[in-house]
Amino acid sequence: MTGINYREFLTRVRPSPEKSLVFGRKRDVGRNSFGRITTRHKGGGAKRLLRIVDFKFDKKNTPARVESVEYDPNRTGFIGLIIYKDGAKRYTLLPKGVCPGREILISREAPILPGNRLPLSELPPGTLIYNISLASEGKAVLVRSAGSFAEIVAHDGGYATVKLPSGEMRKIKNDSWASIGQVSNEEHNLVVIGKAGRSRHMGIRPTVRGSAMNPVDHPYGGGEGRTLRGTRRPKNKWGRGTRGVKTRDRHKSSSKFIISRRTKN
Repeated sequence: MTGINYREFLTRVRPSPEKSLVFGRKRDVGRNSFGRITTRHKGGGAKRLLRIVDFKFDKKNTPARVESVEYDPNRTGFIGLIIYKDGAKRYTLLPKGVCPGREILISREAPILPGNRLPLSELPPGTLIYNISLASEGKAVLVRSAGSFAEIVAHDGGYATVKLPSGEMRKIKNDSWASIGQVSNEEHNLVVIGKAGRSRHMGIRPTVRGSAMNPVDHPYGGGEGRTLRGTRRPKNKWGRGTRGVKTRDRHKSSSKFIISRRTKN
């Protein structure tokens, strides 16, 4: 079992999150509005307060100072409390290397420094970015997990060619905005959970092998002792293919922006 020494990264300026930016809410734990399970292996876990993290970035051309670096139980990267010059407070997803006291600016004229946010047209090829939006006034939707980053490869015909963490090469409009840097907490993928109880505290319920079920519950179920799969192709509980089966809609409207498909599974 391994973990991260958060004392090296987090600041203990305040004993608890900013009260105006948190709220309590019952987690859905994989159930829809009818109470039916739509995503298995979720439930339980420690209670969490939801932090209101700003992904719209609608306060442009106003300098903001990083007040503290904090832990968010609902995401893998660290968040920071930033205070704008007019006194407004926001939580934002922080990049690697940004410490309290640093100034962050969302502007077309902002310097190319980690944490600042600019349109893709203002960033040169080779720049590492995260928190990427797909429209000029849209919210950040791409590259938000711990340690991840995308790279600008080229500019051509009003689009920027961006290499995403999955290896996918994608065209994104030049007037879309992105933050500079790599998402913080890059050691997150090195953590070994180590024991079942720790997974339960995280809200992850057990996963049962299909071969351990009955025939009524899974295509692999039944048989005396350990038996072979018994089917030509691997499939899930509902009979759909699992290995090597493409799940993306072939007629999706955004497919025309993908130059090359992702390389990671």
